[in-house]
Amino acid sequence: MSELEVLTVGRVGVDLYPEQSGVPLAQVRTFAKSLGGTATNVAVAAARMGRRSAVVTKVGADGFGEYVRTALGEFGVSARYVATSADLLTPVVFCELNPPADPPLLFYRAPIAPDLTLTEDDIPWDVVESVPLLWVTGTGVCAEPARSTQHRVLEQRARRGHTVLDLDYRPMFWPDAMTAGRAIGALLDHVNVVVGNRTEVRVAVGTDDPGVAADRLVERGVELAVIKCGADGVFVADATGHRWTVPPCRVEVVCGLGAGDGFGGALAHGLLAGWDPRRAAEYANAAGALVASRLACADAMPTSAEIDELLRRGRRAEEIV
Repeated sequence: MSELEVLTVGRVGVDLYPEQSGVPLAQVRTFAKSLGGTATNVAVAAARMGRRSAVVTKVGADGFGEYVRTALGEFGVSARYVATSADLLTPVVFCELNPPADPPLLFYRAPIAPDLTLTEDDIPWDVVESVPLLWVTGTGVCAEPARSTQHRVLEQRARRGHTVLDLDYRPMFWPDAMTAGRAIGALLDHVNVVVGNRTEVRVAVGTDDPGVAADRLVERGVELAVIKCGADGVFVADATGHRWTVPPCRVEVVCGLGAGDGFGGALAHGLLAGWDPRRAAEYANAAGALVASRLACADAMPTSAEIDELLRRGRRAEEIV
């Protein structure tokens, strides 16, 4: 693979989606398998848009681990930095498509997921220092040794290039929100881009008011804050005092799972392209909407052509109105 543009660090898993929608898991008869996990999906989404990406993660020595490596290759993502834990199983996640906009998830990551056992020996330190965009997640600091490893990664990175924190707050991975807030908040001093929804910024900085949250992030040295506000669109703020609100894209939601990861991959693409923050957020918002209109995570990540077409349709609709 040519020189990498995007390196993500963190969670991977195998997502199992019901092939019967609108029923509880107890009534599902068959499931479809898909690659999943926030950091993994972001790398896939970026690759779909032509970016050379890789993920640093860990799987078990099992058939699902083999599937992860094969699927990454098929999506054009380098699996070079996917390590193997001999004693743990590759995580499996069951999704219940009821309600479709915010489907409940059932994680099988006991006693600990391999991706939370990343150590310094698993990290490509030369790539960490040189890659144009590094993407880490809040989930990556929910347990040791991954917590210390991710801190070391960010210290070594020293806010070079685009150093992005996806707040990625998942309550089931934490004893309580206060513990998560302390651990995730400690990362803010080491990144220059932060992405999250209103719940996630409340956990990280103590408020879900987008403007106040952005101010607090900028005070910590963040250069760009991107706050996803659901039906209210996306709030974007930079360190120079500029503020933008990007309106939502209207789609029929099939499954909201993975929409934030599609958003993330598209945002990474926009940052690398040197777009202004509003344009990058508009593009990312459209990517997330497309994922929400489809079933599955990695398989649902859109291409640039699909995003451009959705944006064109939206502009044409505005002109008609």
